[in-house]
Amino acid sequence: MQAWRVHRNGEPSEVMRLEEVDRPTPGDGQVLIEVLAANINFPDALLCRGQYQVRPPLPFTPGVEICGRTGDGRRVLATPALPNGGFAQYVVADEAALLPAPDALDDAEAAALHIGYQTGWFGLHRRAHLQSGETLLVHAAAGGVGSAAVQLGKAAGATVIGVVGGPEKARIAAELGCDLVIDRRTEDIVAAVKEFTGGRGADVVYDPVGGDAYAKSVKCIAFEGRVIVVGFASGVIPTPGLNHALVKNYSVVGLHWGLYNTKDPQAVRDCHEELTRLAAQGVIKPLISERVAMDGAAAAVQRVADGTSTGRIVVLPSGAAR
Repeated sequence: MQAWRVHRNGEPSEVMRLEEVDRPTPGDGQVLIEVLAANINFPDALLCRGQYQVRPPLPFTPGVEICGRTGDGRRVLATPALPNGGFAQYVVADEAALLPAPDALDDAEAAALHIGYQTGWFGLHRRAHLQSGETLLVHAAAGGVGSAAVQLGKAAGATVIGVVGGPEKARIAAELGCDLVIDRRTEDIVAAVKEFTGGRGADVVYDPVGGDAYAKSVKCIAFEGRVIVVGFASGVIPTPGLNHALVKNYSVVGLHWGLYNTKDPQAVRDCHEELTRLAAQGVIKPLISERVAMDGAAAAVQRVADGTSTGRIVVLPSGAAR
């Protein structure tokens, strides 16, 4: 089969190589899956760079979530076990962790439902306890992770402010349903949030960016607000001032979604049922900006790494992009 492999760490476009390799062999409790679509996540870029919290042995295949078909014909969502990730024609995954692909979504959309939307749901509901009528501020609102949080925030009845970089991303955030869109390149985030909220600030901040985004967030957080720390796409890990959190009476809440797979797997399955229901109602729908053929995967991962993409880019290993 064909699979993208990384033999040394570096930028995705430089270190990912498309190779012919043997199909993986399932172990006990595992199943072989034909990959129908593999969603690109920012962690795929970090894996290539050797900067992710998990560092698989070289060589490895990136790709942390897929929609695929099992030998008995089931269409499923899976998180392949590294070092044999999803940018390949076949993967193996634990049978117990497979989730049914929602009928309301095509292969590419289904592949993009799992990690980003689970992260958004757990962050907004389990960690921040977002309430209807509250104001939610989402950084990188036109990206894959941010767009999921925008949709889930609207589904929860929140007023959603989206922060983006550039006019094209601002257009996409508005189409997603943001009640206010702020272009961080030309607008003052803190001033815009305070004006929009009548000086109150945002009740919940969803931050997959870190760095300056976090610094601006705590300047416009509401009384009893919650900042959800999801990731550090900016490359800068903030150092929170706990005296500031005390004086302004807000919470900084960490979210490592992957821990739920081991600590509370039933919660992951319950969340998937809720996401499937929302997808069937048309309330959520992954924003797929590109569907690329297998040979375009390395360049696509690089676009995600560079922050130039919007929504989700999905690789279709077994067919032409459509």
